[in-house]
Amino acid sequence: MVEKVDYRKELMETANRIARPGFGILAADESTGTIGKRFEAIGLENNSENARRYRELLFTTEDLHKHISGVILFDETTKQATKDGKNFVKLLIERGIVPGVKVDKGVAQIPGAKEGETATLGLDDLAKRCKAHYEQGIRFAKWRAVLKIGDGCPTDLAIQENAWGLARYAGICQENGLVPIVEPEILADGDHNIDTALKVFVKVNAAVVKALHDNNIFFEGILMKPNMVTSGTSASTKAGALEIAQRTVVGLSRTIPAAVPGIMFLSGGQSEEEASLNLNEMNKLELRRPWVLSFSYGRALQHSCIRAWGGKDENISKAQEVLTTRMRANSDATLGKYQGSKDASASESLYVKNYTY
Repeated sequence: MVEKVDYRKELMETANRIARPGFGILAADESTGTIGKRFEAIGLENNSENARRYRELLFTTEDLHKHISGVILFDETTKQATKDGKNFVKLLIERGIVPGVKVDKGVAQIPGAKEGETATLGLDDLAKRCKAHYEQGIRFAKWRAVLKIGDGCPTDLAIQENAWGLARYAGICQENGLVPIVEPEILADGDHNIDTALKVFVKVNAAVVKALHDNNIFFEGILMKPNMVTSGTSASTKAGALEIAQRTVVGLSRTIPAAVPGIMFLSGGQSEEEASLNLNEMNKLELRRPWVLSFSYGRALQHSCIRAWGGKDENISKAQEVLTTRMRANSDATLGKYQGSKDASASESLYVKNYTY
């Protein structure tokens, strides 16, 4: 019988290396279908080579390592390389950035739950995949569970199914040396107010944390990736940045153990500017915050960048400058020092109904 490796020390070191003030995660794990939608918006063909070119643009940005501590990759991307032949995983490691990977396989309807309530797929061969990713040099993973508010949702069934799935995923990751990012995303779709959003946020995250305890998860070796507590996208009255910050930190303080090194927020369809300002407001609060509050943004880091690129090599430097601007903004926001932007394009809504990766 092969003796199990105790990865706890390494897991804790990795989690703390990623979740440190001034740094955050670049989520570049868009699936083939999702990256295709981004390319369609700039008139670019959706193929493996164009995806590779775009990821090379991101990963070779000069100041990436000054603001980004971890990058989430799509599985295909872990095997790709720069035009000069440098594997992307190795490139990130050489730049002092921790490589991670998306390991979930999408979602499916939960039998007996409300229409549209889903569970995340991918547990069956997860241990094998995690072991292979660790051997590649990858040190953390991401798994997205999705819940929604409205019409009796989320049901207890959906909450428990997704909480348990997240916990099982987290346990399998830790047994194979990967820090799990635990992502219970409550979609912003709906006309609910921020009080309802907070109530659901607390209920969901409490269930997730209980499931993590029940599965003997090492809390010092995980990262959380929740949504921020906001009003629904079609709510008649929208909460401002200060209220969002206060409700979110209160919701976290009621549910997330202080042992967790970092809360790496998802942007959830907020504009680039909203995502930065809301994070900044949280880090200015005088409320107790035992975790690093940072970011794991995809759209909110890349939207202006990919438009500036437009699929053209001659625009690479310009696109990298735009990416650097957004990285610096969010880096400052983790310190409560972001002053805001006058760039109107950064305030464009990135909301997509029933968003899937």
